[in-house]
Amino acid sequence: MILPLLAGALAIGITLLYASVLDLRDRRVPVRTWYPMLIVAVPMVILTYAALFSQDWKLALQYLFLSLLFSAVFYLFAYLRLFGGADAYALIFIACCVPLFPFRPLLGYPPLGFLPFSVLVNAVILNLVTPLGIALHNLRKGHRAPLPYPFFGFPVPGDGIQRTFGFVMEEFEETPEGLQRRFIPIGTALSRMMKGEGRVYTRDLREHPEQYARELALYRKAGQVWISYGVPFIVPIAAGFFTALIFGDILYAVLSLIAGA
Repeated sequence: MILPLLAGALAIGITLLYASVLDLRDRRVPVRTWYPMLIVAVPMVILTYAALFSQDWKLALQYLFLSLLFSAVFYLFAYLRLFGGADAYALIFIACCVPLFPFRPLLGYPPLGFLPFSVLVNAVILNLVTPLGIALHNLRKGHRAPLPYPFFGFPVPGDGIQRTFGFVMEEFEETPEGLQRRFIPIGTALSRMMKGEGRVYTRDLREHPEQYARELALYRKAGQVWISYGVPFIVPIAAGFFTALIFGDILYAVLSLIAGA
């Protein structure tokens, strides 16, 4: 089983790196990006399950069930717009194509030895570094905003907002007293994200400026506009994939260390 799993893991790893570059550059990962990886990984996982079924069919069914459950959950998350499509594809393909660790990680096997779950846990942990980095950037630059907004975004020039990537975190209104601005409440932003409407994405400002003439005029008048810059989650997914392969489950290792102490 080791060689087929290694081949599948290598194909997925290379694809994740390429997809991360695309998502950072264009904020878009075309579906065709995954095709070469699937050509390699799908036959490899079939060979893996064939060997596993011949050795322990109950264990094989367990991993197959976990893979299908994991995939269904993230398909649902993508459908509800809680996850980006490329992020969901990445986790689903990892679950389906590399369900097991191809070799023992340095920190040992986690419970069940289900690689995709360790990838997700590591990705979430590594992704927590991003808000801290953004907050430190704002602190260093002297950018001020109510908490928790300095952890999720930063200001950009209003007349150049089309050249940035992110979602606008403020709302503006022209009144007799002048330009009024306020940060969009976190709950409102989450609700709009789930509905897939009501949020202003800078890509849309760039691609459809005629539809956002009013907003662009207000942004230019405001001088600076706060945007949320979330690092595309496929980047920590890629990092989580490689750290899981090499080191194992970070959270499980830390909890084991604490319990042992």
